[in-house]
Amino acid sequence: MTDSGRRFRRTIGIDYSGAQTAEASLSGLRVYETQGDGAPTEIQPPPSPRKYWTRRGLAEWLIETLDPGVPTIVGIDHGFSFPMRYFEKHRLAPNWDEFLEDFCAHWPTDERHTYVDFVRCGSVGNGAERSGDRVWRRLTEEATGSAKSVFHFDVQGSVAKSTHAGIPWLRRIRAAHPGLHFWPFDGWEPATGQSVIVEAYPRLWSAKYPREDRTDDQHDAYSIARWLQTADSTGELMIALQPPRPQPIASYAAVEGWILGQAGHRNTNPSDVVPLLQATRQKPPYPAM
Repeated sequence: MTDSGRRFRRTIGIDYSGAQTAEASLSGLRVYETQGDGAPTEIQPPPSPRKYWTRRGLAEWLIETLDPGVPTIVGIDHGFSFPMRYFEKHRLAPNWDEFLEDFCAHWPTDERHTYVDFVRCGSVGNGAERSGDRVWRRLTEEATGSAKSVFHFDVQGSVAKSTHAGIPWLRRIRAAHPGLHFWPFDGWEPATGQSVIVEAYPRLWSAKYPREDRTDDQHDAYSIARWLQTADSTGELMIALQPPRPQPIASYAAVEGWILGQAGHRNTNPSDVVPLLQATRQKPPYPAM
């Protein structure tokens, strides 16, 4: 624990955007940070002709700023992995690092001058070989009831574009910081003192806090950073980092990823498990990780 009784000295909330290219200045890409007991403050990009963060600039900032001596938890608002049916359709092993390599080979959305839609239409990469159906949802999305599929493009509140734009940057950050814990793929319980990157869903928390003069994107990033800070001080964060129950849900989640702090995930009724697992049309094919 840190001196203040928290496990993390710093929290970072990121509201993500999959718009335009990795070099585009995006008003929807926002970053808030807390340090110790301090209130969340917005982090602005380094001085440049661009007013807002770019996806490339944000990834470079995270790589530079994540100091191993400062335990930090980062919540990012996009999917980190895909539904089990995607792994089955494309005959992929249930291994996140292999998934990242395979995805980036087909969806090079971190390349310069590349829109997600360029890959979707086939002018860049080979997205048609690694596609999914918009009705496929991960168990964590099924359980929230409101989170959309990572393949559901072109609708309001869609996370598909930000997910397809953001995953390659997770791979780059992981390569630059082998000691970072990407939850839950590196295990459900990060080591004490280890920095952690998690998938966040600000809708779980944004209504808890007055909006004040923040835009929607600012408030989402603010809410992630503030909830992580508060939950760390109360012990709720350590509970949220535990695997969902029962075990078949955790087996899927270790491959598909899990939304941190999902309401009620610790109290899943066994009678609710069957319809969730039926979303994949198979019994769990993989052991818990």
